[in-house]
Amino acid sequence: MNKTIRRASVFCLLLVLALLVRVTWVQAYQGQALADDKHNRRNVIAQYENPLGNIIVGGEAITGSEKTGGKDFGYKRTYVDGPLYAPVTGYSSQAYGTTLLEGVYKNVLNGSDSRLRTVMDMLTNKRASPGNVLTTIDKDVQKATYDALQGKQGAAVAMDPKTGEILAVVNNPSFDPGSIAGANDKEAWDALSADKGKAMENVALRKPQAPGSTFKLVTLVAAIENGLVTDIDRQTGIADPYTIPGTRTPLPSEAGSAACNNVSVRTALRLSCNNVFAELASKLGQDKMRATAEKLGFNTQIDTPVRTNPPSKYPSKKMSVDQVAQTGIGQFDVQATPLQMAMVTAAIENDGKLVAPHMVSEVTDAGGNVLESFKDPKSQQVMKERTASMIRDAMRTVATEGGGKPAQVAGAEVGGKTGTAQRGVNNSLAPLAWFTSYGKANGKQIAVAVVIENSDTDRSEIGGGKLAAPIAQKMMQAWLKK
Repeated sequence: MNKTIRRASVFCLLLVLALLVRVTWVQAYQGQALADDKHNRRNVIAQYENPLGNIIVGGEAITGSEKTGGKDFGYKRTYVDGPLYAPVTGYSSQAYGTTLLEGVYKNVLNGSDSRLRTVMDMLTNKRASPGNVLTTIDKDVQKATYDALQGKQGAAVAMDPKTGEILAVVNNPSFDPGSIAGANDKEAWDALSADKGKAMENVALRKPQAPGSTFKLVTLVAAIENGLVTDIDRQTGIADPYTIPGTRTPLPSEAGSAACNNVSVRTALRLSCNNVFAELASKLGQDKMRATAEKLGFNTQIDTPVRTNPPSKYPSKKMSVDQVAQTGIGQFDVQATPLQMAMVTAAIENDGKLVAPHMVSEVTDAGGNVLESFKDPKSQQVMKERTASMIRDAMRTVATEGGGKPAQVAGAEVGGKTGTAQRGVNNSLAPLAWFTSYGKANGKQIAVAVVIENSDTDRSEIGGGKLAAPIAQKMMQAWLKK
């Protein structure tokens, strides 16, 4: 064999060896990663090859599957009352992926979760029958909330303070997840994505905004827990007119200086006197205010199991004294979701114990065997029972004599807090109207929070008591009157 042929043979042998090494590497080490890659179309095809498992509300499936008649996808996801439950289910789309519960439990719902596989499935390498997700959502509270929000842009959350079960999650505007479930729904997707995707925005869980005066509940928790307030009926000695500490800027209250001058905490909460809560926050300081807020869930990602991302926020960076004072009334950089404010009220109603909020009770296989259970959630005593009792007492006054009157439910104990949050440069945008409340009757209890971002109400008439409290009333009534 001449030298040229020998060199060519060695080169070809090296090429063959390189190919063998590459094939071995791909099959032995990269095979699973390639199989699981989100861009692998075979996975999406397999996901919709058979009917999906279902998301359940009150024992009834609010999702389904239908045959497509297509070559690639055997089935596609369908929804019952899609816009009503969209903030809970999210969507399962052949083109645009999955979100919310559809995303968190994608593998359970499409049968690829290893916990679903039987011995026969493993022997035949067959995809298992899909599982189901049982939610804590109450269909009556969900529907009452949805109906009450029509004509307004906003969101609301309801939960059971004793169990942590989320009873309702509603956004308006909403959307029909079924409109984008297929492989060729680009026109519907583009329509939903217009206007910054507002219809698909989960305001209830994932859009922290200034909570305004509803945050005064957090300030009051901090003040009582730290001994700054010992009697809600004792005059505070805080004057009005009031100047924000460290500035020459006056801080007015809607009720006026005469009504808010040297008032008790009960009166300050009823009239929403800014001077009292700004001064309490200023005296407490940033560290004590932040510590209290964080006990109640601020600055923490909460898995419901849908994650609250970004989380509600109390500022961590060093603030000036005037900024700390502004946080006491829910302004400056304080941000909260309706879920977060419902958690604050739930802890107050539940004698200071905060039970982890969750919207799923169980995850099961096709035979009903439980794979995951959330029926024993974590809880934490975030304030003393006496603190919670004092604040409930003051909140009842808001509902009976103050701006929370529209939230009253006949035959029930109701306590609430209104809120109106300024936003935009120089308050250029319409204020946010907030209301959070608790209700209890006949051994049942509920905590709710509502935020209205926009409505056809004249700007001068925007307020939590006028816009949000009537919605809270319908939510609480739907639960307490069952």
